[in-house]
Amino acid sequence: MLAQLDELYAQSLDSLATAVNTAVLDAWYKDTLGRKGSIYLLTRQVGQLPAEERPAFGQRVNAVKQELETAYEARLAELKAAELQAEMTASAIDVTLPGRKQWRGGLHVATQTLREIYRIWGDMGFQVYRSRDVETDEYNFELLNIPPHHPARDMWDTFHTTTPGVILRTHTSPGQVHAMHDYYPEPIRVILPGMCYRYEQITARSELQFHQVEGLAVGKNISMADLKGTLTDFARRMFGADRQVRFRANYFPFTEPSAEMDVECIICGGDGCNVCKYTGWVEILGCGMVHPTVLRNGGYDPAVYSGFAFGMGPERIAMLKYRIDDIRYFWGNDLRFLEQF
Repeated sequence: MLAQLDELYAQSLDSLATAVNTAVLDAWYKDTLGRKGSIYLLTRQVGQLPAEERPAFGQRVNAVKQELETAYEARLAELKAAELQAEMTASAIDVTLPGRKQWRGGLHVATQTLREIYRIWGDMGFQVYRSRDVETDEYNFELLNIPPHHPARDMWDTFHTTTPGVILRTHTSPGQVHAMHDYYPEPIRVILPGMCYRYEQITARSELQFHQVEGLAVGKNISMADLKGTLTDFARRMFGADRQVRFRANYFPFTEPSAEMDVECIICGGDGCNVCKYTGWVEILGCGMVHPTVLRNGGYDPAVYSGFAFGMGPERIAMLKYRIDDIRYFWGNDLRFLEQF
């Protein structure tokens, strides 16, 4: 049996040396040193030996098992190292390849336009003043010379809340009165950007929520000429020095006299399109001299102070500047549109 054990030992070492991966090695261990392996089965035959040969056979079996265990561990380490090396080689990074460009997000085109508006008005000496989105009827209408049941309220389709007298602001004009209350009796030059909300039909030119930038200047001896010169300068800084503008008389309860300012349509070059309603002009803001009643509600004496105000739509300005023909793109979240800016 010793000769049989030595032969089995030699065969096991040869098989161990030819194992090509850890899976084969696991099968070798099970067939050789496992509970049903060849070495274990050979030890069960010790009882068949004469009593005087059993000690020598038992020692040899233990030595063979120990040597095979040691050889197994060494071979296992070799195969794991080889497999790890092969895996690393297969997934190695080719440092000669050009790097992948990191995808970066960007500012929404409306935000870009708002920031450009801030910059232009900042260069002209105006500060940014923030006012709230949720307003009272008093500030949104009454203090702006629009008392209850005034027909001018039909100009703004209002979102009302469940709290009487609390609404979503329909324009940024309520910020005028807030600014006057905060600045009185100092002169004022501010712009008031923010979101407005109106219950309107959504079309290529109008949305039910939109940005607006209000402007307010209050001081002594401010005239309509100051208003027209300031707004014309803004339009030419925004759209180009050769861009044509025009003022049309209009009516707003909180300004007197009132006007709307149009810019020559960049999309069609003045020929007419659906954005300019085929007139060749696009209205970008309403403006006028602050109504004496509004000045008085803000704390300023209209006999001493005067001022002008305006309200512009950044989305409509962006439509002109970038030749966008539908305002609904701004809220569509279509990356094909947004990634152009």
